[in-house]
Amino acid sequence: MRNYSREDIINLVEQQDVRFIRLQFTDIFGILKNVAITPGQLAKALDNECMFDGSSIEGFARIEESDMYLRPDLSTFVVFPWRPQQGKVARLICDVYTPDGEPFAGDPRFILRRTLGRAKKMGFDFQVGPECEFFLFHQDEIGKATNVSHDEGGYFDMEPIGQGEDVRREIVFALEDMGYEIEASHHEVAPGQHEIDFRFDEALVTSDNIMTFKLAVKAVARRYGMHATFMPKPVYGINGSGMHTNMSLSRDGKNAFYDPQQPDGLSTEARQFIAGLMEHARGICAVTNPLVNSYKRLVPGYEAPCYIAWSAKNRSPLIRIPASRGAGTRIELRSPDPACNPYLELALCLAAGLDGIERQLEPCAPTDVNIYKLTEDDRKNCNIGQLPASLAEALDAMEADPLVRTVLGDHVMERYVSAKRKEWDDYRVSVSKWELDQYLHQF
Repeated sequence: MRNYSREDIINLVEQQDVRFIRLQFTDIFGILKNVAITPGQLAKALDNECMFDGSSIEGFARIEESDMYLRPDLSTFVVFPWRPQQGKVARLICDVYTPDGEPFAGDPRFILRRTLGRAKKMGFDFQVGPECEFFLFHQDEIGKATNVSHDEGGYFDMEPIGQGEDVRREIVFALEDMGYEIEASHHEVAPGQHEIDFRFDEALVTSDNIMTFKLAVKAVARRYGMHATFMPKPVYGINGSGMHTNMSLSRDGKNAFYDPQQPDGLSTEARQFIAGLMEHARGICAVTNPLVNSYKRLVPGYEAPCYIAWSAKNRSPLIRIPASRGAGTRIELRSPDPACNPYLELALCLAAGLDGIERQLEPCAPTDVNIYKLTEDDRKNCNIGQLPASLAEALDAMEADPLVRTVLGDHVMERYVSAKRKEWDDYRVSVSKWELDQYLHQF
């Protein structure tokens, strides 16, 4: 994060021959939006005078309260390295405000800021590191996306044939040009699937970085004539894409999840945070896994979690505790997928964990066996719950959990649930290819 002043931004735009500045914000469904301005309008934008019609953004505002103002966060200024270097394009991520000068209740960035403020009052800072997976597919002859893979590679494979490795390398270069610290990039388990991990950071910065990451991946892939997708399960019968989320709290600059006096190195706060996540795992699932398609990933057999348990020794539970201790002690939530809104996801994960700390919840014993091999009776005896099996079930759980409404607020809660209920209904009444193949000739 850079501490730019208003004058710094104006000077950078002039010095680097920036001709367009994209004022970006994110809607409640995690879709990146923007208003493009020229340098002649930059001073006005930096004075927080750039207005847009909020009623045109799904889930934002009604017609009668549509005027919204964009307030750029100066620390987010960056020039896009994949755009032409003559007449460059830059961006500023913005917070959304009402004409009364108040933060807009439907702005996901504000919701995360508010939750981070609550953590701060409890003495905590929240750091996050995502593991974002995606697929690279061919486009058809008219440039439409397909789900046809470019390779037959597997986990950590080198790719001697195909463009996937070239695309991934160019994505890494572009991200580094924008200030990312890339920790690793590699081929994932499924053909055509990739992962790029960037360094953990404060939660708001990480959410901004996730949104920019997805934009960069798609933009670079398009330059190679390929389509990048963060759809959770684009191909039947192979692994889907997740966004494992590594989380830690710090207090006075020290990792609050680490306690060297404990045999497993986990502090009381870490255990309580785990218990809070488990308590609210079903309630937050409609946000961490927001699509009808998300629940086709959360099935046994493809390394995605289905059951509400935790462990430091295996990867089948919902929550894993990586081996690193000391400053690296962290909790990995394995259910989120990359289609989620990262601002809302992290706000809910943080609030769930803080609820566990405030209520001094204690997690059940860790599950150190492969949960997929346990019978239903075994799981019941171990108090292992199950994540929702569909978007409809997740929305029911969301509405039944008061914490979710408290975090999101009435505005976002009502609009989010309404839109997602419609999404489920549209899916429910549609006729799929599977149904036609199964029934058309038989009946």
